Amino acid sequence: MLSKLIGALLRATLVVVVVATPSLLIPGTTEESAQMVTLIALALGAFTAIEYGAAFPALIEFRDAPPFNRVRILSLLIVLVVLSLVAGGGAPTSLILVLNALGLLIGHALEFPWSPMSVVLAHLPANAPPVSALQVKVMAGLAIFTTLAALVVFALLLRLQHWPNRGQPFNVWVNLPTFDPTTGGDVVTRLIRDARVNIILGLTTTFILPVVGLKIADHFDLQLLTSPQAMVWGIALWMFLPLSMFMRGLAMARIADMIRERRARLVATVVADTPLRA
Repeated sequence: MLSKLIGALLRATLVVVVVATPSLLIPGTTEESAQMVTLIALALGAFTAIEYGAAFPALIEFRDAPPFNRVRILSLLIVLVVLSLVAGGGAPTSLILVLNALGLLIGHALEFPWSPMSVVLAHLPANAPPVSALQVKVMAGLAIFTTLAALVVFALLLRLQHWPNRGQPFNVWVNLPTFDPTTGGDVVTRLIRDARVNIILGLTTTFILPVVGLKIADHFDLQLLTSPQAMVWGIALWMFLPLSMFMRGLAMARIADMIRERRARLVATVVADTPLRA
């Protein structure tokens, strides 16, 4: 019980650090912004502590199937740190120069027709300065690269380490609190369907989110390009949400395969134990 409580507090602390990262790394944060970030960070940290400390979580999925959530939160932390360094406007250190060069290289490589990068650049305000557009390309390139790396890492865990098998049964009630396996037909069919839906949503949101976000900002006259923290959070969430959907889709497909394999073993055991009749 004590180790579980300590783990919940450590995860809550990590969430607070992640939320506060842009404010800590980007200079010029106002007192009002700092207070708002602090309130949001504490609220999310408290929610995380309650979810991981409870016997059965309410919303957080795959709580007892690491490193699913660790890959997500660490990828978000890396994206926020990298983008904050690029958007901070401080002295150009060697690390910042390398990040800018890498982001620009990836941004140019991904700027082809109908790509997410081209969608973002095409919907920037018409009066956006060329320097701001170039910075968006650099930051988007870094965010895409980090997100793809996290997705590859999770796919390798699925393939090489046979996630989530760790020598103990997979508890559907704990790891999928929003999924009821007792209703809606065969559980394998539902898991496969949900996996496909999540992968499709992850792909479509990559194109839809920047369009919707920039349109809303333009409608309310929000100057996103002049606010480094807004740019960092906008680009980070633009990649984090699709990553979460892709990972959830891959995870649910993996669980469906596990259930299918278990059923096949049970059937084989029953057939082997059934005596032959003349």
